[in-house]
Amino acid sequence: MARKAFSDQTMENVMGRLLSTGVAMAALLVLAGGLLYLHQAHGPMQNYSHFTEMSETLRNPIGITRGALRLDSRSIIQLGLLVLIATPVARVIFAVVGFLIERDRLYFAISAIVLTILICSLTFGR
Repeated sequence: MARKAFSDQTMENVMGRLLSTGVAMAALLVLAGGLLYLHQAHGPMQNYSHFTEMSETLRNPIGITRGALRLDSRSIIQLGLLVLIATPVARVIFAVVGFLIERDRLYFAISAIVLTILICSLTFGR
């Protein structure tokens, strides 16, 4: 029997590392942003009992990334949350590619459907 170049075990190991790395990166970004926020917080205490409108910078990934590069603490926290959201999406993308390489039609179709649902919910969800 021929050995698969891209085995199920390899795929499972890579997916596990992808998920744990993504969650760890997200946690570190949120922690760093939180610590930076506490360090930068000067002036009167913020009232967090009511939510206020977010600035345009924190509404889209490009603005969040630009803010994080400027070491804006809220942007770094938001970037950590984006990484946390992107981690399972990246796992599904990897599954689609992996099952395509393995020529496993059933799991490829299931993963492609899940990816379509994720993309639609992230794009059109409110």
